[in-house]
Amino acid sequence: MTGSEWFTAEPGGLNRYFTELFHALARRPEVAVSAAAWGATGDDDPAGARSWGATGGSTARRARIAFLDRAPLRRATVLDRHFCLYGPAAIGRRGRLPLVVHFHGPWAAESRLTGQNEPAARAKYLIERLRYAGADRFVVLSNHFREVLGAEYRIPEERIAVIPPGVDLSRFRAAPPPVDAPTRTVLCVRRLERRMGIDALLRCWPGVVAEHPDARLVIVGTGTAERELRAMAAEARLDDSVVFAGHVADDRLAELYEQAAFTVVPTIALEGFGLIALESLAAGRAPIVTDCGGLPDSVRGLDPSLIVPAGAADALGARITAALHGALPTPERCRAHAETFSWEATAQRHVAMYRTIA
Repeated sequence: MTGSEWFTAEPGGLNRYFTELFHALARRPEVAVSAAAWGATGDDDPAGARSWGATGGSTARRARIAFLDRAPLRRATVLDRHFCLYGPAAIGRRGRLPLVVHFHGPWAAESRLTGQNEPAARAKYLIERLRYAGADRFVVLSNHFREVLGAEYRIPEERIAVIPPGVDLSRFRAAPPPVDAPTRTVLCVRRLERRMGIDALLRCWPGVVAEHPDARLVIVGTGTAERELRAMAAEARLDDSVVFAGHVADDRLAELYEQAAFTVVPTIALEGFGLIALESLAAGRAPIVTDCGGLPDSVRGLDPSLIVPAGAADALGARITAALHGALPTPERCRAHAETFSWEATAQRHVAMYRTIA
């Protein structure tokens, strides 16, 4: 496996997924797996975890180092690439290796949404197409990204496998929600980027507080839109009811889930699945999500009313208000639903897929 960064070095959904899948595969006795990515590996990473070096620095230099690294191919029977820019060509000692590409999202389209100029975004698209060429299988987390891969990258449907992600059930417990706290907390854990829809959440929040004065919104994360989001909250005079918590460690995040009544995932574009929704469910907290990308897949089997239109601040505010009135699945139901998304099941489906091409 080759990835972008180890989660211990650079938190994020893609890095979390790459690291957790590696761990799950390493636990299977019939699999020998190695993995390389940027940043220091974690103390609990299994044997086979490797680093290309520290995070940061020139993207071109990092891509070159990862491309020239032949170590992953010495005994490999399958190469599984998780980010198009990093990793060697799929050529081993005995010739071409079967290649699996994990499609976590359209790199070029994401760059456009962050304001990158069109020539740079177009160059990223061409790099994606080049690095996807010849892949035997593409793995996506949701039916939505299967459609994106087919429509925008012209990948035949028979070469795409939809394998939902897992969640580390041992990290969270479904504790009863707090009942005697002076405020009721709504938790939002997102990178603070424009496509994450935090602006819609802030627009609806005054109406939520008008009906529920004891409501407090805690926003966890950092990103390029943080300054404008803080300014937006200040202009709306939400300082007393909105907290920007920045980056928090995993232990602290588990505590925040326990303190919350429920969570909100208000993404408006390019959401492959939303691992954070599964984490919320594992902690016994229902996530209110938008109908963006693969997010509905995380809760449709639990409670379809948790899904609201993306970018619709009024609908989001109404659902949050209803949730504060008690219209939510219980922590026990949330946890039981999360348990249908185990990393063991995800790893098993990967192994079965690898065998069809090896």
